[in-house]
Amino acid sequence: MPRNTPNPRVCRDCDGFPVVAITTGTRNPDGTRTTLPVTCPACHGTGTTTPAPVLVRTGR
Repeated sequence: MPRNTPNPRVCRDCDGFPVVAITTGTRNPDGTRTTLPVTCPACHGTGTTTPAPVLVRTGR
């Protein structure tokens, strides 16, 4: 059954992958790599953006 809700806009900076894990190159004592979670600065970790406001010309 189709949904009647509009699709949220995917963030153009992260393409919908707002949180990534970046390896630091060092290893933990158990042999696993140390990672840092980093969130997208444009969408603040949501993966979606709000539509740009529509410009309306007023006057002449």
